[in-house]
Amino acid sequence: MTATAIPPQITPPAEWQLWFDGSAQPNPGRLGLGAVLVGPLGQRQDYSAQAPGHGCNNEAELLALGKALELARQAGARHLVLRGDSDFAVRHLRGEAVTQVARLKVLIAAIRAQLDGFASARLEWVPRHRNPDADRLSRAALGLPDKPAEWPGIKRRRKRP
Repeated sequence: MTATAIPPQITPPAEWQLWFDGSAQPNPGRLGLGAVLVGPLGQRQDYSAQAPGHGCNNEAELLALGKALELARQAGARHLVLRGDSDFAVRHLRGEAVTQVARLKVLIAAIRAQLDGFASARLEWVPRHRNPDADRLSRAALGLPDKPAEWPGIKRRRKRP
């Protein structure tokens, strides 16, 4: 009887989940940052802060992501799944779009450098209604009430007479 070799089990890397959001009130105006970091064992860290100065909503989104990456690094995360509802941030960081705004270019370059410090990082766009905690935290940083996003509903057609 011959022994069958059992292949070694491959353990997937421990992924950390990170949600981020930024608010500008008004736009441009004061900047609120929000982030939620959840570790592979369920540990959770919320972040809510007002950034110094003023800027636009895209700047707030990028600043929130940069701060969230700092928190992930401090927590020892190596593998990240990043989720945000900012099409601007996701597309620019993936290299799918380019901005001509100098201050945003600087932020994008800084975040790319931060991302290089992780073994893996996957950036995903999510609709606003799937990012409620980070949105709430970014608004709270500015003293604004929660503004839940509406769920996309099914549009019903009117019956024709």
